[in-house]
Amino acid sequence: MNQESPLAGNRRKNRSLTQDLVSELSRQITEGHIKRGEKLPTESEVMDRYGVSRTVVREAISRLQASGVVETRHGIGTFVLDTPSTGFRIDPATIVTLRDVMAVLELRISLEVESAGLAATRRTDAQLADMAAALARFYNASHATDAVSADFAFHQQIAIATGNRYFIDIIDHFGTSIIPRTRLDSAYIARSDQQEYHNRLCREHDDIYAAIQRQDSEAARAAMRLHLTNSRERLRRLHETMTPTS
Repeated sequence: MNQESPLAGNRRKNRSLTQDLVSELSRQITEGHIKRGEKLPTESEVMDRYGVSRTVVREAISRLQASGVVETRHGIGTFVLDTPSTGFRIDPATIVTLRDVMAVLELRISLEVESAGLAATRRTDAQLADMAAALARFYNASHATDAVSADFAFHQQIAIATGNRYFIDIIDHFGTSIIPRTRLDSAYIARSDQQEYHNRLCREHDDIYAAIQRQDSEAARAAMRLHLTNSRERLRRLHETMTPTS
């Protein structure tokens, strides 16, 4: 008889497999089964143990990173942090519904529109090059996790270009949890062809970058506002299709 996956019971409750895995790994860390400073099992080991795909494992690790529980050391593995981060942070484990994701986007609009405007007037050539590098990674991303990482890096570089450490601190504390695709399948959000959705996001990012490049603060604010409100509108339409009518 095959042993049932530890996540099988939760799967029947129609919860996200990624969130199930985040909760299970968090529990093991909290209860000391995986100790502080210890390396997490490899992706393959987690896949075999919990019966989930590599994508689910990577998204779960991304959420744990965003919440300050673990860190990934390239070429070595993922380790539990000795001292969990205690700074201001949106806990990815609490962003589980469409309403939650839309609320985060509303917060981002109030923050990042001004961030883009300041970046346009204050950015250096080196900072502009870092934004371009993040965009290139985003354009060429072959995996959803890579796209989320590059997307976040672009917005992070804009915050850095403001020269205001508080913008930088807030974005860093948020982590990749601010990117909607960290929580929801991008094709499901778009309700359209995956490549077309990616191309549309590329165009929106291009407009933000171009305005910052030519140091047009008002255009940068407008482009950032359009990008984030478009994201919110896509989620709003999805929420309406999923909400039963009386």
